[in-house]
This record gives sequence, C-alpha cells and structure tokens, in this order.
Amino acid sequence: MRKHFIYFLAALSIGFSSCTKDDLENLDPISAKIMLNENYGTDPKQTMDIYLPANRNAANTKVMVLIHGGGWSGGDKADMSVVVDSLKKRMPDYAFFNINYRLASWPANLFPTQEIDVKAAVAFIHGNSNYYQVSKKFVFAGASAGGHLALLQGFKDSVPVKAKAIVSFFGPSDMVDMYNNPASPAAPAAAVAALMSGTPTSNPNLYFSSSPINYINSSSAPTILIQGGLDPLVRASQSTNVQTKLTAAGVANQLVFYPTGGHGDWDVATYTDAFNKIQAFLTANVQ
Repeated sequence: MRKHFIYFLAALSIGFSSCTKDDLENLDPISAKIMLNENYGTDPKQTMDIYLPANRNAANTKVMVLIHGGGWSGGDKADMSVVVDSLKKRMPDYAFFNINYRLASWPANLFPTQEIDVKAAVAFIHGNSNYYQVSKKFVFAGASAGGHLALLQGFKDSVPVKAKAIVSFFGPSDMVDMYNNPASPAAPAAAVAALMSGTPTSNPNLYFSSSPINYINSSSAPTILIQGGLDPLVRASQSTNVQTKLTAAGVANQLVFYPTGGHGDWDVATYTDAFNKIQAFLTANVQ
C-alpha cells in the first residue's frame, strides 16, 4: 500500500548535531534554502530535510513538520518529498521540515521511540527557529503511522510549542481499537502487540498514552482528517471518532472522506482535491 501511496503522490508533480550554530547564523534570511539530511539527534535515522522559503522571518513564517508512514517500522522521509512539493506550490510562505525517525524492529526501537523522536525533532526546530528565521506557528502533518504521530504530537504535547493545526492522512488515533478491531488481515493485532510490547490488557498504560484520541479537549488544535472509506489498514472509524470528539469539544475540524478510497492508493484527482482542502483549511485556521 505504501508503494501505491508514493506512486500516486508522484503523479502530482504536473541533540543538535551536524548543523552548527555558526552554520545556522550564516543562513541568508532572504533567499530560499534547501538543507538535506540535517541531523536533529545522534542516530543516523534522526535526520530531516529542510525547505525554507524566501523572505522568511521569525515573526510570520509558519512551520510544517511532515512525518512519513510505514507502519512505524518502515518508510522514509523521501516518501513525503512530493507532498512537500505539492504543499510548497500551494503555501509558498511555509517552511517545511520533513523528518525521519528511528524505525521499530523487534525487539529494538519499539514504541514510544517514534513519538520520542518526533518530540526531539520538534524541539530542535523550535530551539533553532531564530536561526532558521521561522516562527513558533507549527503545523504537524503525517500519513498513516506518520498521521498517528502528527495527531499524538499535536494533541498530547504543548511543550516546547503548541500546534496551530494538525493534518492527518488516515492516521490511527486509538491503539486499543487498532488491536481489538483490525481493519483486515493485512493489519493484524499481533503486529500492534509487537509494536506496543504487549496487548491492551498487559500494557494498558502505553496503549492509553499512545492514543491521540485520549488527549482531545477544548484547547486542541484545529484538525483536518483525510480518510478513505475502504482503507484495509486503518478503519475509517479511527478518523470519524476523532472528528466526533473534536466537534463535541468545540474544536474546528474537517473530515475529508472518500467513500471508495483505500490506504492512499488514490488517483491524482483525489489527491489534488485533498491538498486543495488542506490549503483552504490551514488558510482559515492558522493565522
């Protein structure tokens, strides 16, 4: 499914390590900059690609942190490169930080390693915002497992920065439900248990703390959810339940629902529609 996601996106193109303080201070705040494979930690996977717009400034330039999918155990930031390109065309005043994170590979790097890495990347960007000449206005966006991580960062964590908005492409929101109600044999409960070091019964605290839906409240960030009705990996209820809870809390939200859509294996017209709706939602909700 991830290959399909990458293929259809491609059609749309019609710690604080290697980056020293001196390097950052020498950035030209006027010219656009692309900085690839910048480290935010010491592990080889703790890297990011940075796309800084021209004429940016620390007061107004919004930040979007992009998080790839792959079942928390696969994928790469390269999978999101065309997402960056598509959103840059629509929102040229944003700075984009497309991150990698350590991948789960039993028994190493099990959850919450991925959550910890997202937090570290966000702290790195926030801590260097003056050097990059970007603002404290952060949007978190991700696809599949990356959507889950974007929702978790946005709903659960407000330090060092509170999300201005969240974008989730078919991201899981309730890990207990992911275990108890697999969408299909392609997303078995055993895979969730391996990631989470046990079942909801044996490890209830981690399942709770890893479920973004548990952290929704009236101060949650505006959220747009993109979901296919026939997704074989993430049930549509993982998104619709988030919408229901956000609406009950009085939080601005939008569910973009494609009844016959799968897990990202959509046509160009569907992705174009989704990106246009994301642009409109962020324009209305991120000031």
